[in-house]
Amino acid sequence: MIVDNFRLPLGGKEYVPIVIGGMGVNISTTELALAAEKLGGIGHISDAEVCYVCDQIFSTSYVSRKRRKYAAYTDIPDKSAVLFDLEEVAEAQKKYIEYTVSQKTGKGAIFLNCMEKLTMNNASETLKVRLSAALDAGIDGLTLAAGLNLRTLDLIQDHPRFRDAQIGIIISSVRALAIFLKRAVRLNRLPDYIIVEGPLAGGHLGFGPLDWHTFDLNTIVTEVLDFLKKENLSIPVIPAGGIFTGTDAAQYLQKGAAAVQVATRFAISREAGLPAAVKQHYINAEEKDIVVNMASTTGYPMRMLVNSPTLSYRMKPNCQGLGYLLETGGKCSYIDAYYKALEEKKSGLPITPSEKTCLCTGMARYDCWTCGHLTYRLKDTTNRLPDGSWQLPTAEDVFLDYQFSKDQEIRLPEPRQNV
Repeated sequence: MIVDNFRLPLGGKEYVPIVIGGMGVNISTTELALAAEKLGGIGHISDAEVCYVCDQIFSTSYVSRKRRKYAAYTDIPDKSAVLFDLEEVAEAQKKYIEYTVSQKTGKGAIFLNCMEKLTMNNASETLKVRLSAALDAGIDGLTLAAGLNLRTLDLIQDHPRFRDAQIGIIISSVRALAIFLKRAVRLNRLPDYIIVEGPLAGGHLGFGPLDWHTFDLNTIVTEVLDFLKKENLSIPVIPAGGIFTGTDAAQYLQKGAAAVQVATRFAISREAGLPAAVKQHYINAEEKDIVVNMASTTGYPMRMLVNSPTLSYRMKPNCQGLGYLLETGGKCSYIDAYYKALEEKKSGLPITPSEKTCLCTGMARYDCWTCGHLTYRLKDTTNRLPDGSWQLPTAEDVFLDYQFSKDQEIRLPEPRQNV
């Protein structure tokens, strides 16, 4: 049995049941999402730090304008007055999404991964603007991520595309799903799909910092499928996290899943936004190099490579230009950690790295090397080049391997030099 024997029915259409996860900041690029869409699957983009991303793609100046506006707060721990211009957020969101969806050429779809935890010092209003602007711009689907999203649907219930666009939720437990569904039922707007993310996923994990390793994706998926059957609900379930081969994917589809979401193997594809040198770090990683820590200011555990440059940051918080993770009221645990380290600094010595990191800056600079647990297997998916580096596969190479491989085989890309 192979993945191509199955199709994902969604919104009156059928898709190849392969979804590329929304890796931010701009790791899941427009080009990566379009590669999946062209082949009949679903590609995500992420709106993490969307104003910054637009500056990189379109040479806009959202970040520099915001930095100039709030320059007086550079050395002040209280960032409560450092706010985003909501009109600019909406403008950037529309610009980025319209740019992406206008290039669709296949029978697939483009979804947006939208994280509730990007609180932006004005949680509800900024989230409402991001979601509404994405719908205005013609996004095919919204994946609600990084949080319980208990009131997220309320924010867009009056939007004309509220029942037209596909809307899904990422959860890591039946309990989280049940809580979300209670509010969805009141609005008469059930999710169109459910992504079940397990503990082997990359980046932020939806589990406790001490017990994440006691869970496994297969068990959670079984519990979700049983729960939906018991509640007489027919909602497509999409497992994610640790699905490394086409055979892994096909086994979940045989089990009753509607599709799979995958990301780690696509992170090193040519279309992904990570710099080529960083992709080599990913491929060279060993299992011991992959850690789960609490460096994120979100409070969630996060998986990354142990040599991520962001873990040694000593920099001043960059909230004036970025500030995407400022909690409402201008709070951020990195701000607290930085100024505490500054107070304890000994004369003539640099401040010591804190237990938290400036995640906004780290993600923007590609210094925060988040990754899935199975990243250490990437060297089994490509070719070693004569100079000792690794060939970077195309997104199509990876997609077709998931779609057609069997018996736990991984088809290596046709040999060619990196560019």
